[in-house]
Amino acid sequence: MIKLTQDSDFNLQCPLPSQADTIRLAHGGGGRLMQSLIQDVFLKAFSNPYLSQLHDSAVVPIEGHRIAITTDSYVVRPLFFPGGDIGSMAVHGTINDLAMSGATPLYLTAGFILEEGLPIETLQRVVTSMANAARQAGVSIVCGDTKVVDRGKGDQIFINTTGVGQVQEDIDIGHHRIQPGDRILVSGDLGSHGIAAMSVREGLSFAGGIVSDSAPLHQVVAELILEGVSIHCMRDLTRGGLASALNELGKSSKQNFLIDESQIPIQEPVRGACEVLGLDPLYVANEGKFVLFVPTNESDKALSILRKHPVSSLAGDIGEVLFSQPLHSPPVTLKTVVGTHRILDLLSGEQLPRIC
Repeated sequence: MIKLTQDSDFNLQCPLPSQADTIRLAHGGGGRLMQSLIQDVFLKAFSNPYLSQLHDSAVVPIEGHRIAITTDSYVVRPLFFPGGDIGSMAVHGTINDLAMSGATPLYLTAGFILEEGLPIETLQRVVTSMANAARQAGVSIVCGDTKVVDRGKGDQIFINTTGVGQVQEDIDIGHHRIQPGDRILVSGDLGSHGIAAMSVREGLSFAGGIVSDSAPLHQVVAELILEGVSIHCMRDLTRGGLASALNELGKSSKQNFLIDESQIPIQEPVRGACEVLGLDPLYVANEGKFVLFVPTNESDKALSILRKHPVSSLAGDIGEVLFSQPLHSPPVTLKTVVGTHRILDLLSGEQLPRIC
């Protein structure tokens, strides 16, 4: 059941840009325009071997150690949503980016951009939530920065984080290791974060009590590594959801993926909300889910480990790596629930902007 309030502003789509020389919301949505922005502007200017890996975090050598470094910015609207808030999400998201490289998260930084007029009570709620999330995850927030912008020049609070972690010498996780025959696993049900955040922002209510999946993933990843699972690649499913992550990995690894729609875990309340709103849950952002690639003979072992943890109890095997891509071949094909096949392509932008 869905209910709209009188204040509902039912603008769910990230608009396509009408000009090529200006930034639009779609440039931050994880789709084609964001990929173009990264390739044509940032990589062109900053290119180096570490950045060019295009992983969730960069693994760099420092005095005989392998250190993972990541940075992210959080601009979610609303600040508080069912299952989380911008503060806890900033900690979880940064930790998860480190975990996707197999790193043990150690330290975080936090930069706050605050809008004039923000209630101190609101800031205290966010900071307290952030501190609790860091404490529970076993990481320390060791430095930060604060800037204040004029009233109307921001949106209450933006948070930027940097995360630092350590990677064991024998760990090698990345798109370069994806190979034909790998099984593609997803750590749990999809779409709950995007729908939870959007429901508050747009004044909607859904049957089933949809809450965000925002959670740290480093502990389940650490157990996979400890138990000797040969993880070829991982990616957390934030902006652009599962579909965008698979397209990015398929393009960078030059492999083709076949995904079975019937095996993708999606909770019925999320599925129903997406059907009502005309959204595809495969493109909706998550904050506590990831996709991983493992050899076929290790799929069952990996699933057994994942399903022991609350954050990944609904993990499933959703597909396989088929073969190296022929020229111009679409990287991701979806076998639908009725047995047909369709290309699972990148969107131009994102269905739900400003939810992470």
